[in-house]
Amino acid sequence: MRAGGLRAVLAVAAAALLVAAGAPAEAGAPETPAPRTPIRHLVMLMQENHSFDNYFGTYPGADGLPAGVCMPVRPDKPERGCVKPHHLGDRPLRDHSHDYKTALRQLDGGKMDGFVRALNLRRQDGTVAMGYYDRDDLPFHWAVADQYVLFDRFFSSSLRGGDANHTFWVAGRPELGNGPTIFDRLQQRGISWKFYIAGHDPKLNIRTPPGRRDAHWGRVLDDVPILKLPRFADDRRLASHIVDLGEYYKDLQQGTLPAVSFMVDYGASEHPPGDLVLGQRLVRSLVNGLMASSAWKDSAFLYSYDDWGGWYDHLRPPKVDAAGYGFRVPALLVSPYARRGHVDHTQLDQTAGIRFVEENWGLAPVGGRDAAARTFTAAFDFSSPPRAPSLLFENLGGVGGAVARGPASGLLYGFYGAAFVVAALVLAGAFAASRRHAHLGVRPDREGAG
Repeated sequence: MRAGGLRAVLAVAAAALLVAAGAPAEAGAPETPAPRTPIRHLVMLMQENHSFDNYFGTYPGADGLPAGVCMPVRPDKPERGCVKPHHLGDRPLRDHSHDYKTALRQLDGGKMDGFVRALNLRRQDGTVAMGYYDRDDLPFHWAVADQYVLFDRFFSSSLRGGDANHTFWVAGRPELGNGPTIFDRLQQRGISWKFYIAGHDPKLNIRTPPGRRDAHWGRVLDDVPILKLPRFADDRRLASHIVDLGEYYKDLQQGTLPAVSFMVDYGASEHPPGDLVLGQRLVRSLVNGLMASSAWKDSAFLYSYDDWGGWYDHLRPPKVDAAGYGFRVPALLVSPYARRGHVDHTQLDQTAGIRFVEENWGLAPVGGRDAAARTFTAAFDFSSPPRAPSLLFENLGGVGGAVARGPASGLLYGFYGAAFVVAALVLAGAFAASRRHAHLGVRPDREGAG
């Protein structure tokens, strides 16, 4: 692992300790046009490669795994048998195929019966596609659903995978071209924004010399599409908004969290074969950091997943345009205004976030998809006062998932600061593994097979 990469990862923990140091300051917060709802800070995190049924197929009250479902090994030869959904637990897994061809085979013209067959055709274990996790495996994510909002009609924007969906996420269309992004709209209106990137290297963008364009460079540009645009490399005002994830904690402590925040991580993205515990710890640190800050009272934190990862999902994606939708992905909303323990059935996709930004701050759409998209306003209850923060802890006893507790004192924040340091040390190992893959020309968070 490069020294710079390790410093960047550990900076997240060091900055998190600033949150624990005391009450956040209000001075220095940027002025922004007044929003149309009580939400003045929207934070959006994109994790990777899980379907809704893979994570929440057994969650009570959600549209999860159908009773009696059994996926044929060969749809054209039913005598070959079928595979039922099965609990994965801590079974070690490899990444499996999730490219466009696999998506089409799994979709099978809308029959949704090709999930096992598609992986078998890639010489992979097709039975894995029917695996799922539950509360014991995902205590934090399920605790968020218990306390806040889980969306069970949240589709990936496209069947073409994470690259296209990250582009939809920021620009409302499958390809950037030279059109506007949501960040251009925000910049034009003087609305504060940042894109937080774990281990951010300012030298990785469209201007990177060809000799330095390794697999890690390609992954970063796919996950942060604005880095493909020359103006975000050449214009220092725009480039200054693209920062390391560690700055998120500094902004929380200093009272300078922008109106709109996007963020991506690498070592803790939950992309198979990544550690699910590590991913949950990352999200927990981000959410609890927000709860411990002055921004909590008028904030919302939305996290979702960039594509289905090749896992089974039973709902056929609606056809809304030539590009999508793709399969369902998990999505959860945390906010003092979020409905408590609510499963939201609104049909959404990854442009729902920028659509909310456009509606909340009065901005013009940036693409065709977001112009027609619904957003998640119904998941809020603005008729009630904002809820007090309720920090989410993993249940270390191993039973019952996670528990929520109100912050009691500065000692509690100190405890979390220490926890962030431990998590960051684990992230350092994950980041190192990611860079080793990059040196080998392997992109662990993208499709390997053609």
